[in-house]
Amino acid sequence: MGTIVDDKYQAGVDKNLAAKQIASIRCLAADIVEKAGSGHPGAPMGMACMGHVLWGETMRFSPKNPKWIGRDRFVMSNGHSAALQYIMLHLTGYEGMQMRDLHKLRQFLSYTPGHPESHATPGIEVSTGPLGQGICNAVGMAIAEANLAATYNKPNFPVFDNYTYVFCGDGCMMEGLTSEASSLAGHLGLGKLIVFYDDNNISIGGNTDVTFTEDTTKRYEGYGWQVLDLKNAVQDVDSIRAAITLAKHETRKPTFIRCKTIIGYGSKNQGKESTHGSALGMEDVKQIIKKFGFPESEHFKVPKDVLDAYRASGKRGMQSEEQWLKMFEGYTHKYPAEAKEIVRRFAGELPEGWEKCLPSFKPSDGPNATRKSSGAVLNAIAEVLPELIGGSADLTPSNKTALKCTVEFQRNSREGRYLRFGVREHAMGAISNGIHAYGGHLPFSATFLVFIEYMFPAVRLAALSGHKQLFIMTHDSVGVGGDGPTHQPIEQAALCRATPNLLFFRPADGNETSGAYKYALKQKFTPSVLALTRQNVDQLEGSAIDSVGKGGYVIKEAKNPDLILVGTGSEVSLCVKAAKVMKDMKIRVVSMPCTELFDEQPEEYRREILLPGVPIISVEAASTTGWYKYAHHAIGMKTFGASGDGGEVMKHFGFSPEGVVDSTKKWLEKSKELVSSIKKNNLAILESQSAESVERNLHYLNYQH
Repeated sequence: MGTIVDDKYQAGVDKNLAAKQIASIRCLAADIVEKAGSGHPGAPMGMACMGHVLWGETMRFSPKNPKWIGRDRFVMSNGHSAALQYIMLHLTGYEGMQMRDLHKLRQFLSYTPGHPESHATPGIEVSTGPLGQGICNAVGMAIAEANLAATYNKPNFPVFDNYTYVFCGDGCMMEGLTSEASSLAGHLGLGKLIVFYDDNNISIGGNTDVTFTEDTTKRYEGYGWQVLDLKNAVQDVDSIRAAITLAKHETRKPTFIRCKTIIGYGSKNQGKESTHGSALGMEDVKQIIKKFGFPESEHFKVPKDVLDAYRASGKRGMQSEEQWLKMFEGYTHKYPAEAKEIVRRFAGELPEGWEKCLPSFKPSDGPNATRKSSGAVLNAIAEVLPELIGGSADLTPSNKTALKCTVEFQRNSREGRYLRFGVREHAMGAISNGIHAYGGHLPFSATFLVFIEYMFPAVRLAALSGHKQLFIMTHDSVGVGGDGPTHQPIEQAALCRATPNLLFFRPADGNETSGAYKYALKQKFTPSVLALTRQNVDQLEGSAIDSVGKGGYVIKEAKNPDLILVGTGSEVSLCVKAAKVMKDMKIRVVSMPCTELFDEQPEEYRREILLPGVPIISVEAASTTGWYKYAHHAIGMKTFGASGDGGEVMKHFGFSPEGVVDSTKKWLEKSKELVSSIKKNNLAILESQSAESVERNLHYLNYQH
């Protein structure tokens, strides 16, 4: 069993004031959800003691500077409990969280959305809500802190020395990615990761006795964590303080604090699922306020001594920041190169001239798989970008992601920049988001493209949150061959392209692979997926690193073309070969490594590449979904793949020069009337030829008071 923490601790604390502070949190939680008419009051009321001890007594944070590098990190993994975090941000003096913002919980354009959103609310580290994502993010933050501390800290200069705290609930515990991340955290011995589990035995469906009866204490002990059991965390503040002290004393293991609480504590329906996801009703809110010693008619009221005490906590945090800044000033004088690099990394700026490291390729280099080209590019980048850190989901030899310039990140080599994620794709993506959220890092994660669906919730949150992550996805088509249709991606490209603020690159050769990395790294708040071949492809005449930045470009020209073939990835070389075979036609070949970047080009450029009045056919060994924006006809996959030799499978589905020629001629013959109309009327009937340029942004909303 875990260590049972008693309440004989810190007798000098003003317990009456602490009780009043906690009561104020609970009343505010009931009030703001009631005002909103919807939300989750139960967990914030049950976790009020935990929130008080962390924000009121324990954590280092600066309300005036929420992005202070030296702050402790806090993650609300059970994101439906966001009201608690908003309350603590307000009470401790965050300028972006006024009382009027608490009145606007879940309202349009407010700083208090229904779940924590890092782009909307100062003081929120990561966007959570999909359960389990937050605890994975926190594992990433703990990895980031340990790596930076090992890299930059010097005697008497602990530049990186923070803790990462997490609140999570029963739902987080049930989600599979939590197990993945917790297992890895235990293996790595992340001693500065402290997780509070709100063990209230309630989910939306009722008591967890019907779904979740495992022993989480034994589970986390099995992962290699220190486990502390708090039997009355809904009232016993001293035991929470003691648990945090024990957690900090254990430096070789992360700590899991199992907190028995009562959901909706103080409500007439405390302990019931009705307090989980609904407003409590004004009658209940009034009796809660009265029960905790306040006039029942006073809503949204915070006693002066309570507010003063919490604001004092915020001031202590700002004093900690001042002390840290003085320390960093001394560090800068003694270690100017390291200090300059830290500042650059946390500003998200790349070192000047870094692009010079990108390798270029020529046709005489011979065919090569783009995953192998990617490995060469990745290693070249790693030499000049110390912020690059990442790894593979147990597919390092296949993904070609091993970094030669560094060691692995393990419990005894924190300076390492290569991560062994194991077969944990979902956690890998979410952990890497946390690494980016910490700051100062550029993470990458790798697996087969088909398995991006295992981790897509993390990919989506990367795009939504603006985490600049590289998703290196190899084995990108039915050309995978012998592993069969379970390993052959079909719909994944369309899924990625349909996701806002996500770039999907499918490079045709080595130069385009270098270009994909170049323009992925040039992004500020946009993650990128790189889809790479298992099989060899030609190094193409006319391919260029910088052309990738346009999204699409002419790789084989023909004056006054009769037809345009548009290809991506391995199919570009097929288009080039097919064009040479069809000598009776003048055929332009366009390589389209990134449709998103192409959509952002001026209309004039897009019309120059995809000429109006010319029939256009796209060729991609994937779903044709989305291609009719760019082409009058799409050659692609309409079924799942098949097991067999990769070349043979590709040929069977029409992805060979002969197959492209055959499909092209059949469509031209079948569509004579349409083709004639396109040519005769010089039609620009495609959206890509006439639509306004797409402006990529995280959100089109302006969050404000």
